[in-house]
Amino acid sequence: MQQQHRIIVLGAGYSGAIAAGRLAKRLRREDVSITLVNAESDFVERVRMHQLAAGQELASRPFGKMFAGTGVVLKYAKVTAVDADRKHVTVVDTSGTEELAYDTLVYALGSGWNSQGVPGTDEHAHEISGRPGALRLRERLAGLNAGQHVLVIGGGLTGLEAATEFAEARPDLDIALASRGGLGDTLSPKGREHLRKVFGKLGITVHEHTAVTEVTADHVTTADGTSIPASVTVWTAGFAVHPIAASTTLEVSDTGRIVVDATMRSHSHPDVYAIGDAALVAGPGDKPLRMSCASGVPTAWQAADAIAARLSGTKLPKTPLRYFNQCISLGRREGLIQYVTADDRAVRAALTGKLAAAYKELVCKGAAWGVAHPTLGAPARRRPVVRRAPVPVTAPAAGAPAPVAERS
Repeated sequence: MQQQHRIIVLGAGYSGAIAAGRLAKRLRREDVSITLVNAESDFVERVRMHQLAAGQELASRPFGKMFAGTGVVLKYAKVTAVDADRKHVTVVDTSGTEELAYDTLVYALGSGWNSQGVPGTDEHAHEISGRPGALRLRERLAGLNAGQHVLVIGGGLTGLEAATEFAEARPDLDIALASRGGLGDTLSPKGREHLRKVFGKLGITVHEHTAVTEVTADHVTTADGTSIPASVTVWTAGFAVHPIAASTTLEVSDTGRIVVDATMRSHSHPDVYAIGDAALVAGPGDKPLRMSCASGVPTAWQAADAIAARLSGTKLPKTPLRYFNQCISLGRREGLIQYVTADDRAVRAALTGKLAAAYKELVCKGAAWGVAHPTLGAPARRRPVVRRAPVPVTAPAAGAPAPVAERS
């Protein structure tokens, strides 16, 4: 009997789950096995973590239901090590430690929050890069009294979405945002104008060109010595990839992202593919793609199609890796769609208001639908095999990002 080619996908965020489903669709063969490894038993809509923290309920999306009939083996376990030379992955679940051998590895462990080494951040700040952090913040916000201060650190898309979501959900709180740059300074003039209008309407205080140098339990200190009150500090100033790749013999960048070619194949280990936030991918103009769902999904398509083509001896396909817009929710009733060039630079055109909010919601639902229907109508093979019980969700050690799905 011919030995099966063993494909293991690590991480079931947007990139990993979509890659596993696409592989199942492309490789409907008995000589190929596909195993998807993830610590949790249901999908996390990472682009909605600010909504979860604000008190909203999110739909349950169990992987067992999503991958029923696809032939994908589901293994609920935490990845603790990758031996790229021996082609083994070490995982831990409630039954203990196990080594999994692979012929092809798809590394999609994603990213977590990055405290940037700012003193006090690990001890006192909250993060929303994954479900555990969002739930902890949700509980903390629910216990705040009217007039207490919530400070969001970071002027990127995650920070903008978090500040507006909290302000809309809790108008009784004093919401503020601190940014190293100007508010929306990467947006077009129309985008910046709308952003300021929404922030003003929601009563959000903005501290522009402000670098936070220390976080305490009730305030933060800035580079010029100013103290800003904060009963709760929410840190959204950057993301860091899961540290496992940097501890292997894989070629990685100085930030720990796996260096890949145009097919998402590792430069140093051709049997390893990296996708999503974990991969250093060259986009238009050879600029690295930013960590985002918008980057992660196309890289998952490209990797899955390339693996299938190489195993089948067919022509390698090429998925366009480019940007079209930046979709920003500003609460449930407002939004901003900033149209961009292929390499992610803002152009003059932008969609604003309720229509933009509906557009962003459609994008989020579409991404979740793509994960929930991984083979997009491919013929059923067999029901997925689930190995081991789910690993209880726990917080990562201070400063160490947990494997989570890609953000918006």
